[in-house]
Amino acid sequence: MNFHYSAERNVQMVLALFKAYGIKRVIASPGAINIPVVASMQQDSYFEMKSCVDERSAAYMACGWAEETGEPVVLSCTGATSSRNYMPGLTEAFYRKLPVIALTSSRDVARIGHLMPQVTDRTAHPNDIVVDYAHIQTIKDDMDDWDVNVKVNRALNNLKKGPIHINITDAISKNYDVIQLPEVNIIRRYTLKDVMPQLPKGKIAIFCGEHKAWTKEETDAVDAFCSCNDAVVMVDHTSKYHGKYRVLYSIIGAQKGYNSSIPKFDVVIHIGEVSGAYPMFGVGKKAKQIWRVNPDGKFRDFFQKLSVVFQMDEVDFFRHYTLESYTPKDSLLQVCQKEFEKVTASIPEMPFSNLYIGQKLGMKIPDDSVLYLGILNTLRTWNFSEINPKVRTYSNVGGFGIDGTLSAAIGSSFANPQRLTFVVLGDLSFFYDMNSIGNHCIGKNLRVLLVNNGKGIEFRHLNHQAAFMGDDADDFVAAAGHWGNQSHDLVRHYAQDLGFKYITASNKDEFEKVYKEFLDVEYNEKPILFEVFTITEDEQNCLMSLIKANQPTSISAKKIVSSMLGDDVKKAIKKIIK
Repeated sequence: MNFHYSAERNVQMVLALFKAYGIKRVIASPGAINIPVVASMQQDSYFEMKSCVDERSAAYMACGWAEETGEPVVLSCTGATSSRNYMPGLTEAFYRKLPVIALTSSRDVARIGHLMPQVTDRTAHPNDIVVDYAHIQTIKDDMDDWDVNVKVNRALNNLKKGPIHINITDAISKNYDVIQLPEVNIIRRYTLKDVMPQLPKGKIAIFCGEHKAWTKEETDAVDAFCSCNDAVVMVDHTSKYHGKYRVLYSIIGAQKGYNSSIPKFDVVIHIGEVSGAYPMFGVGKKAKQIWRVNPDGKFRDFFQKLSVVFQMDEVDFFRHYTLESYTPKDSLLQVCQKEFEKVTASIPEMPFSNLYIGQKLGMKIPDDSVLYLGILNTLRTWNFSEINPKVRTYSNVGGFGIDGTLSAAIGSSFANPQRLTFVVLGDLSFFYDMNSIGNHCIGKNLRVLLVNNGKGIEFRHLNHQAAFMGDDADDFVAAAGHWGNQSHDLVRHYAQDLGFKYITASNKDEFEKVYKEFLDVEYNEKPILFEVFTITEDEQNCLMSLIKANQPTSISAKKIVSSMLGDDVKKAIKKIIK
């Protein structure tokens, strides 16, 4: 019979990655569900296959074969109870750290628990049979394709630790006409014990998400790496890096219809954790490849271009790729700095808004203070301008919820009662967490800046998917009108009754008269709550003015807005217009 690879994309992906990793030895047991896997391997002379009817024996055979060759061995079985018989052999492999791959084929997991014949639940494992598990679903789109690729890569990299289990959904396709396996992205993991790969030639950037406070040793290591390799560090305020090669990229990345002179990077080195600086994401998404550096060694493929994971401390990584002797370079830094200056010079004066407040206060926050920023609108707008480098900035970007910014800032203020702790947040976030300021343990070092626009202003910006709703978004999406509907008395009385000093402003003139009280390092009688009232139109106009400040004159505002909206939003707008 003339047949080739199965038409099932997930089967192709797994086999292609096996070949990419040099995995060729297979012990197959008979069955129906694993026919697409076995038949595809059987027609490819690359795979060295053996047959064993008894899965228990097959698993032990794999142990002996892997031990003798020092190379991985794949087990293939069907559904029902077949995989249960692998457990004794996998237990042996686990305790001897043998590279055995249990590739079990199954019906769709949606069938589990519905009394369907030959369907068993393989999603839970005893603690000592495998070091990693990956369920490989049927591939329906590009997202599935990417997900499967990452999961199989991750599992195969863990073979160094012992056996792994890959459970693949087989649709039992009878189509075996696929002649060539797909190209796959290989992701390698390295530790300091491994022979490290060569640093790619070309333009290099470090993308730093939220990061713990930097030590001098860490900053020096990154600065030396950048100087040696003519690299830069793309940051937001939660990155906390303030070395020489720092580039606050958000305001550049936010420009629409603008042709930046900053090149596309050949490799972006991803460090830190979650970033809320959405305009900065283009740095990684346009790069040729991503290197991830973190002691956890996890496959965090945020940009969907991950090629290497370095399981090590950042200092060790950057020192390894810094020559002992080199000529210092900063040409890329100069390009980025000139770009930043050019873009910011074109930004017009903003109306009274969260963005205006960030521009006004950022560099005036007192030295050695801590600053907490509410997620989304506040975090984004404050990332468009500089903040005093002697201030440590945080945001709850881990879970990315609005529910605990105020409480987190209060907790931070407990750590050092002599250090000022500032928090800037919107009204939805404040009222969600308002009970926290009733805590009698709050010290005089807490300063709260409440930007009260009467709603979740994030949902009213023209780059949001709710933009097509206009004012109708206020009712339920943006949750306008709650908590006094911008009452000028509600928070005043609440804060004063709880022992806070209360100040307020509703326009630039009022703001100019009182903001210095909020920043006063000498004042230590009470915690301060500064409530600022803004309006929707000013907040919207601010963001629009900023993102189109450097657009060519030939590009209309209509095109700018269109470029910011997703396809789903555009379709919805068209339906409304009709």
